[in-house]
Amino acid sequence: QKQLVESGGGLVPPGGSLRLTCVASGFTLDHYAIGWIRQTPGKEREVVSCISSSGRSTNYADSVKGRFTISRDNAKNTVYLQMNSLKPEDTGVYSCAASIDYSGYVCYDRLSTDYWGQGTQVTVSS
Repeated sequence: QKQLVESGGGLVPPGGSLRLTCVASGFTLDHYAIGWIRQTPGKEREVVSCISSSGRSTNYADSVKGRFTISRDNAKNTVYLQMNSLKPEDTGVYSCAASIDYSGYVCYDRLSTDYWGQGTQVTVSS
């Protein structure tokens, strides 16, 4: 079964840190760009960060620039999202999603998603 599985969410106080992990099973991530998407009730889904298949291209939403870092280890079929200086407005369900990237330079394309994970809850609260 081909799937993406996220982990690493939880409850942290403002200013805290979490590292989310997205692991692919049943297929290899070598030719897939990955996006991390945040869903908050009452708001549209937001792609907070993405990374190309090679890792050479990354992008961040303005709301998380300077605080979040995306990385990947293709040998482990895994993508990470390090989240520092967390704020209450970062609360939401974080999902990873994959889209094809044969060039190695194209970040995640939400219009061409091939795989979605179930998501992991992140709650930032004191």
